[in-house]
Amino acid sequence: MSTLLITHSCFVNHDTGPGHPERPDRMRAVTKALERKEFTMLLREDAPLREDVEAQIALAHPTELIEALSNARPRGGQTVHIDGDTVMSEGSWEAALRAVGAGLRAVDLVMDKESGVRNVFCQVRPPGHHAEMRRPMGFCLFNSIAIAGLYARARHGAERIAVIDFDVHHGNGTQDIFWSDKDLFYASTHQMPLYPGTGALSERGAGNIWNAPLRPGDAGEQFQEAFESRILPALNDFAPDLVLISAGFDAHADDPLANLRLQEPDFGWATEALMKVADRHAGGRLVSMLEGGYDLNALARSVAVHVTKLMGA
Repeated sequence: MSTLLITHSCFVNHDTGPGHPERPDRMRAVTKALERKEFTMLLREDAPLREDVEAQIALAHPTELIEALSNARPRGGQTVHIDGDTVMSEGSWEAALRAVGAGLRAVDLVMDKESGVRNVFCQVRPPGHHAEMRRPMGFCLFNSIAIAGLYARARHGAERIAVIDFDVHHGNGTQDIFWSDKDLFYASTHQMPLYPGTGALSERGAGNIWNAPLRPGDAGEQFQEAFESRILPALNDFAPDLVLISAGFDAHADDPLANLRLQEPDFGWATEALMKVADRHAGGRLVSMLEGGYDLNALARSVAVHVTKLMGA
């Protein structure tokens, strides 16, 4: 069973403008890291532009939002701000649709026992986990990972879907979309206080939300303790049919947008821990989607460790 990378050249065409941290160079840095010889055996596919993609987006977002974003896309090299830090350029619409399509393709493959694909890393942008059901925000247009989870249920009959999010910012959008459905599990480690201001321990949804906020300055020891004491026991009790990871790497000590102090081995540890859960309950089925990470070198190194673990190396 193999690990697959899904990405596409169009992701660099999502132009967020000068000085924006969620910039095309993030894709270039990750691509360079995954071109090293130790990734020769990594399978690769282009993220598809599916004819049914808008219908699948509608699993998580109302059609009015989809239409509004489609109508908002600018032409002729211009950009438009959806909010203070969420930007669309001429290339953003295709990028957003292919980011969703990457998650859909990944789910199709890991749910197919004959595909030979055990797990998938989706190297995509824009990120998705801040996009709420009715509102794009926080660099995010559509919530690609929530859509992937809902698609796994609708298309493949997966009954219990888990999203685990180790981005430094709380995934308020995924929490919002999963909030009232006990068969959708969301767990997050994140710095608090920090944007977007959600993610308290008291936010429990239908008993399916497991937040584990960390304090500014916390490092790998506190991160691992949060996983071991709060997230992993709840996740094993939930016994997911599919494990999805919102893989943000901005909790790294070098990241400019937050104040946690994780290092690359911490992301590797979390990856292995979640793979064990997937092996125990979900036949190894795991899909990871890139979220944040804004220091280019730290992002590249962290993704390399993450994918190395997914490959079982």
